[in-house]
Amino acid sequence: MIEAAQITDILQNVTDPEIPVVSIADLGILREVKTDGGKLEIVITPTYTGCPAMLEIEKDINNTLKTAGIQDFKITTVLSPAWSTDFMTEVGKQKLKEYGIAPPNPTDESDIECPNCGSRNTEMISQFGSTACKSLFKCHDCLEPFDYFKCH
Repeated sequence: MIEAAQITDILQNVTDPEIPVVSIADLGILREVKTDGGKLEIVITPTYTGCPAMLEIEKDINNTLKTAGIQDFKITTVLSPAWSTDFMTEVGKQKLKEYGIAPPNPTDESDIECPNCGSRNTEMISQFGSTACKSLFKCHDCLEPFDYFKCH
């Protein structure tokens, strides 16, 4: 019998299709791995209702587990409690920054650090960035635009 921790380790290879450097575990999309009574259930939650990446994520979980030799499982999507940026790991936030996306700043969304040069001389250009989860910012020091992962 495979343990939940082993499944969680295997699922570290499943990344967000829109941010391929961050695993679904680090984003907090992977909520729970249940192994009750020998039945394996993977519980996931979208970053927002109607997230178009969820079908791709389910397919990637399915393929990853089957490649690992695990055939009997089910994937359950839950909407409650709603996903929050609080579910993100510190490793996930660091990976976002290294990828060029400013991680969420729950203490002050007007004080956003540029992921390219580290300056806080930044300005929001648009409430919406490359996806609905992000806003578009501009750095006044390095002049580069960048996405900011909004707090939810």
